[in-house]
Amino acid sequence: MGDILITDDERDIRELISDILKDEGYTTRLAGTSDQCMNEIAAEKPSLMILDVWLKDSRMDGIDILKAVKRDHPEIPIVIISGHGSIEAAVAAIKLGAYDYIEKPFNIDQLMVVIRRAMETSNLRRENQELRRGDTGPTEFLGESVSFKSLRGQLDKVAKTNSRILLTGGPGAGKETAARYIHRNSTRAGGPFVTVSSATIEPDRMEEVLFGRESAGKGVEKGLLEQADGGVLYFDEIADMPLGTQSKILRVLVDQRFQRLGGTEKVQVDLRVISSTIRDLPSEIEAGRFRHELYHRLNVVPVAVPGLDDRREDIPLLAEHFLGEFNRGQGLPLRRLADDARALLQTMVWPGNVRQLRNVIERVLILGEGGGDITARELPSMEETAGEEGRVVLSGSLATMPLREAREAFEREYLLSQINRFGGNISRTAAFVGMERSALHRKLKSLGVVTGAKGGTRMAYLDEEAV
Repeated sequence: MGDILITDDERDIRELISDILKDEGYTTRLAGTSDQCMNEIAAEKPSLMILDVWLKDSRMDGIDILKAVKRDHPEIPIVIISGHGSIEAAVAAIKLGAYDYIEKPFNIDQLMVVIRRAMETSNLRRENQELRRGDTGPTEFLGESVSFKSLRGQLDKVAKTNSRILLTGGPGAGKETAARYIHRNSTRAGGPFVTVSSATIEPDRMEEVLFGRESAGKGVEKGLLEQADGGVLYFDEIADMPLGTQSKILRVLVDQRFQRLGGTEKVQVDLRVISSTIRDLPSEIEAGRFRHELYHRLNVVPVAVPGLDDRREDIPLLAEHFLGEFNRGQGLPLRRLADDARALLQTMVWPGNVRQLRNVIERVLILGEGGGDITARELPSMEETAGEEGRVVLSGSLATMPLREAREAFEREYLLSQINRFGGNISRTAAFVGMERSALHRKLKSLGVVTGAKGGTRMAYLDEEAV
């Protein structure tokens, strides 16, 4: 039910409270002096503390311990007890962050009511911190393409180190998923993963959210830096962080120490920093929007996360994964992709990458035609849209061309899409489009299409001179 540390210089009192709490199912630890109390906290943080104000033959009294614990472990509720009570003493203890104040001799029922409420508060704080850490973020990390395997190989290498990593890539490419993969496979996997959404936090609140705050009324409120202690701090879209905050984060990266807003003492943290951005940070530096020194601190190991254009072979695998996810999580129909839908998904343009693909699958399931396989007709249209009775609605450029030019333009775009869909594999492309391999080579040459390496995969491009 919870671990409670009882500190009182009177042995009979602490043992009496301990026996009562054990009868209620709690685990207890006992301390008779301030040194014993601090040693117990250092060994393992309790879920709650019951603390006497007056501690005979101790170098610290209860108020000193209260200040120290609230400075270093503000999440621990502390119930103060004292045989020399006064209104002033109670008010002072509450202002310093005590959960409640009880005078001796105390009523057992009253003590238990306070302890139960304090334990509920402790549990709610812990759950709230876990939610703020973003522990429920995206975790799927799937793929079989050459570019994806290359990415996973890089991440496996850097995961075991403590180096700072800068992830770059288009919107929705899976940068946070890659960061979580690093965390899960690192020596910090047992620690927290805390996300800082640089683009969504108001600039005037950024420092309070990061560093936390100390005040007489509310005590200590931990910021995201402290919540990430022992784990990973992930800066999502680091380019959106205000310049003033960038300089302070730079100092934290150097010292691993910072000061809460309203506080006077330095807080030590042990954390690993992973950052991501869709922007070109060197260009942001030239424009005066990002600090050069911070860029070099964050960019120790740069890792590029490929978009779906570079890993089209993975699109059916990801789509099938999302189909299962929406069935389990939202109760949407469990459907599969028909062959024509798989082919169309692999040839579509995905500026929003994996996130956009996920949204498309969810939309199809919600607005779909019931059970059965998902066909190409149910997917959103791109430049050409399937019309009624098999008609094709042409894009404006094709509709204005003579037949010969339009046919060549269509064949060129079609073959470019298919080659890229199959990762540059000419044999697989030829088999799908129904041509002999040598005939396909001749057709590509006549259309001015060449193949070249990109991201570890052979992809198709236009030969501008031949077109």
